[in-house]
Amino acid sequence: MTDATPTRAQRFAAVVVPAAERAGYTGHGAKARFARDTGMTDSSVTRLWQGTALPDVRFYEAIATTTGIDLRTLLVEGGVLSPESLQSLSETDRSQVGSGLTPEEAADRLGIHDEVGRQLFYATIERLKRLQDAPIDHAEPGGAAAQM
Repeated sequence: MTDATPTRAQRFAAVVVPAAERAGYTGHGAKARFARDTGMTDSSVTRLWQGTALPDVRFYEAIATTTGIDLRTLLVEGGVLSPESLQSLSETDRSQVGSGLTPEEAADRLGIHDEVGRQLFYATIERLKRLQDAPIDHAEPGGAAAQM
């Protein structure tokens, strides 16, 4: 008897691959271009596409930018944040408007204690702040990372 429940890597691929294809990563060389535009290795992209492995968390922001997927979705699908933590963060954001809540305090309240996770969380906050000032044009094939 086989387990029909998809793995986390398979669920991640089911979100990323179609979005990458919509962003123009199709046909011959699509994986190599995706690798170049995200900074990943070709073999890591192949494993991502096959749903056999998750990419390193440090690539999530580039994947989000390149595919147009919301970074929060990748963080949940990749198992970095739970859906409950994400919901808690959203509720905290609404209740803390103007309160001066620091990223460190938000990470503590969300229970993010792993140093890598915290650094990713801080980088995500900074990236989101920058995106408010300069929205990304997702109409271009290959995404924003391909235009850099």
